[in-house]
Amino acid sequence: MSSQVTPDGQATPGLDRRTELREFLRSRRARLRPEDVGLPSHGRRRVPGLRREELAQLAGVSYAYYARLEQGYGETMSAEVLDAVARALRLNVEERDHLVRLAQPERPSATQAAPPRQRLRAGVRHLLDALGVPAYVVDRRLDILGWNRLAAAVFGDWGRLPPEERNVARLAFLSPEARERFADPDSTAWKIVGVVRMNAGKSPDDAHFSSLIQELSHKSEEFRQLWARHEVSCGTVGETVRMRHPLVGEFDLAHEPMALPGGAPMRLVTYHAEPGSRSEEALRMLASWEMEPLP
Repeated sequence: MSSQVTPDGQATPGLDRRTELREFLRSRRARLRPEDVGLPSHGRRRVPGLRREELAQLAGVSYAYYARLEQGYGETMSAEVLDAVARALRLNVEERDHLVRLAQPERPSATQAAPPRQRLRAGVRHLLDALGVPAYVVDRRLDILGWNRLAAAVFGDWGRLPPEERNVARLAFLSPEARERFADPDSTAWKIVGVVRMNAGKSPDDAHFSSLIQELSHKSEEFRQLWARHEVSCGTVGETVRMRHPLVGEFDLAHEPMALPGGAPMRLVTYHAEPGSRSEEALRMLASWEMEPLP
């Protein structure tokens, strides 16, 4: 992603695919040591990680060919070459998919570029209301499009916020009240940045997404530092998140995101507690109490 400069002199990311590809590959090289991949290490290095020529050797391509990829020119490269680079860098599945999207993006269309804010179908809203667990729906930008009463009890009353502030990433970095609902907000923030970067790679022409990243970079030092690490994630299915509530204390919820069919990409995100656990009892207590006004 290209860099722009904030009033305090800090570089902030835009949505430039070639710069993003270059920085992503550099960050993946930096985390590998020669001895990690069976190469000899020759003394001290000015920068950490593998050199370009070492990575090219591991991938079985010429230095010039790999250097062109790292400069952001991957359009003409074969899937075999990209796979070889991914293996040499020891990328996981999510990282490999991210590499391919950056190197060989789909041709943008009028429907792909900056889609408008989505609206939930009535059937999805009814489903949210019927679920007996905390649940909400987000789009690719992580805008919160709908939620049920139990989600409001667990995470806070999003209905009190203007629609433009109902965004998972924005709340994680700019809302102290939202962060207080997580027992480990730093870990949660790290994972959210990975999802933001993964999704931004899928929507490079989305001006709204670019504006969100610019805002978070400008207002949150934590976001800037995490963004510079170039981690990617699609969200871990089944992962346990420890919550903190002012009335019931700490409890654990398992996180289950599911894609919704039809139209622009949206996800239904549900949280459930282990049957018979104290966490289930905490959820039951929250569900039984009147939720207006919320704490």
